[in-house]
Amino acid sequence: MPRGYEVVRIAVRNDERLRAALPKGARLVALDERGKDFTTAQFSTLLNIETAFVIGGPDGLHEGMKRQSALLLRVSSFTLPHALAQVVLMEQLYRAATLLIGHPYHRS
Repeated sequence: MPRGYEVVRIAVRNDERLRAALPKGARLVALDERGKDFTTAQFSTLLNIETAFVIGGPDGLHEGMKRQSALLLRVSSFTLPHALAQVVLMEQLYRAATLLIGHPYHRS
């Protein structure tokens, strides 16, 4: 079996698992290096409704998941390992939340 075929099969299986784990009615935001850049203030506006953020594994997200997403979000122009992308996303979620409540953690 060609290597490319196996990557697609793995991506489809991961895509199915991700879809099953998503909360019903949540806005889907996929992290992708070709996504849109946001400032922290702009990013904080995404938190006004329930949002599910998805990060692909080592082979990225399946194209179907990206197409289903309301937004493709870039956390860096660099290609990041998915574990590091999780850390960056968590820090930005915390920073955006503190900005929304007026906490001084985020300084403009």
